[in-house]
Amino acid sequence: MGFLSVLSFAHHLISERIQPGDHAVDATAGTGIDTLFLAKQVGRKGHVYAFDVQEEALKLTKARLAREQDVPLASLSLLHHSHDQMQAYLPAAIYGRLAAVMFNLGYLPTEGSDRSTITESSSTLAALEVALSLLKPRGIITAVLYPGHAGGDLEATAVTEWATSLPQVQAQSIVYRQLQRMDAPYVIAIEKR
Repeated sequence: MGFLSVLSFAHHLISERIQPGDHAVDATAGTGIDTLFLAKQVGRKGHVYAFDVQEEALKLTKARLAREQDVPLASLSLLHHSHDQMQAYLPAAIYGRLAAVMFNLGYLPTEGSDRSTITESSSTLAALEVALSLLKPRGIITAVLYPGHAGGDLEATAVTEWATSLPQVQAQSIVYRQLQRMDAPYVIAIEKR
């Protein structure tokens, strides 16, 4: 048996910390993989907020969720906004109560998608700062990074430097990465103290 994929590893970390009834955020909905995962984890009593700047991504997410009719899912809010606007679109009542925030950065990975529309370091770093402030103690952020595409290397470096610089009294950070390929996707996870 091999190592977990980066996405499976991110899901594993989240599943260890999230409970039914929790609130969670998919900061980059994409095709809805993480939104669905979170919706299953928090169940009917929980709520998942999924953000994306691309309408196509939200349509794909909605379609993925619609195919899961037999599974109890969380209440959902699909938000056509940038992840750095997270605080403006989440209810104030859940500030400091989020269990998890997932980022799957890069571009929309579908055939025919506009691969020039990518997540950018500036908005991602702002979103990570906000996400950390909105987490409950022991809440978790996962960020799947893709240094192998144009712009992805800069974003991956910026996120890695941000996570490395976090004071340990605020959060602890880990990285899960294949060491033989520096352009391979990897995961950074941050647990709030």
